[in-house]
Amino acid sequence: MSLSELILADLQDGILTVKINRPEKKNALTTAMYSALADALQRADEDPAIRVVLLTGCDDCFTSGNDIADFINFPPTGPDSPVLRFLNAITCAATPIIAAVSGSAVGVGTTLLLHCDLVYAADTASFQMPFVSLGLCPEAGSTLLMPQLMGHQRASELLLLGESFSALRAEQLGIVTAVVPQQMLLQTARSKALKLAAQPAAAVRLTKSLLKRGNTGQLRETTMFEISCFLERLSSPEAKEALQSFMERRTPDFSKFD
Repeated sequence: MSLSELILADLQDGILTVKINRPEKKNALTTAMYSALADALQRADEDPAIRVVLLTGCDDCFTSGNDIADFINFPPTGPDSPVLRFLNAITCAATPIIAAVSGSAVGVGTTLLLHCDLVYAADTASFQMPFVSLGLCPEAGSTLLMPQLMGHQRASELLLLGESFSALRAEQLGIVTAVVPQQMLLQTARSKALKLAAQPAAAVRLTKSLLKRGNTGQLRETTMFEISCFLERLSSPEAKEALQSFMERRTPDFSKFD
């Protein structure tokens, strides 16, 4: 089935495969795409026939993150906004989520992986969280989860400098479960999904909830606070300079801002 023209979903063998499919825009996520992704995750939690969600992108790009122009035109205004619906859905998902990452994973393309239960990356994949470089701030609960996962200094390096890093580095930091050859990525992820789908469903969901139980309240609060800060930053002079320079293909100049 197609949840939208750009988000494709297919259910086989208890696995709901959800594919981000906007290659001409490097899978940049619009509000409509966020809504479709939220619908897919909600459907998975409501349909007992769905045992696992397998989230994928295109061969050369998992997702380049937010479609900034769309985000500026349609910013989240409440809990029913598509972005917040998606963040809530992936944060609170009862169904296990496996991600198969090929190509680049930028911004939310990396931070959403923190909420997945298993993440497999192609050896050619790359990751980046350039929020600060764009005059913005991190989202998706990453300012809570990343220090917990890898320590303050490593999280600071990735979030403050916003540099690209390899699949191997992502594995070393705990963002990625395993790195596999590009041609083996979907086969590997699907084999793990089949194995997980064959496990006792109630025991799987309970174990997932127990693993995440300690963070639930704090994660929700952090995610909402990050979004409020993100929206403020979108209208800041720094963000405007960063986005304008990006469109003009020049180096941004932040020296005139305090």
